[in-house]
Amino acid sequence: MERKISKSGYDITPISVQERERLAKNLDKESYRVLINHGTEPPFCGSLTYNKEEGIYACKLCGLPLFSSEAKFDSGTGWASFFAPFDEEHLKYYKDFSYGMVRIEIRCARCDGHQGHVFPDGPPPTGLRYCINSASLDFFPKGVEIPQKI
Repeated sequence: MERKISKSGYDITPISVQERERLAKNLDKESYRVLINHGTEPPFCGSLTYNKEEGIYACKLCGLPLFSSEAKFDSGTGWASFFAPFDEEHLKYYKDFSYGMVRIEIRCARCDGHQGHVFPDGPPPTGLRYCINSASLDFFPKGVEIPQKI
């Protein structure tokens, strides 16, 4: 299989089911529920919701960088919110019809881990609000290398 490299230089080739299962064994119960079973953590309790440090938010399952602190904002919704991804190619978008509404689910492009949803009510310049579960992310302070788990 030919490797796919994103514009920001990361390998975004989708991983195998076996590799995903191997990585999932290292997750805590809540992260597994969110990333693998498409769960949602309760509002206002995520460990990264109020984080104001500079750095990068990466997928907890595979390590792919998904968001930067430069795009983080306080949406008042109770979840970590961003107005843009680290690299657009690092996310996949799906229509989600659960809970009697239509939303756009976002997943990691490499491991397919559920991250949250994106809504069209965010701030400029994009007007988008990526509403993300803290349980699906690892935070790396500015200057710290992000380990790739694959």
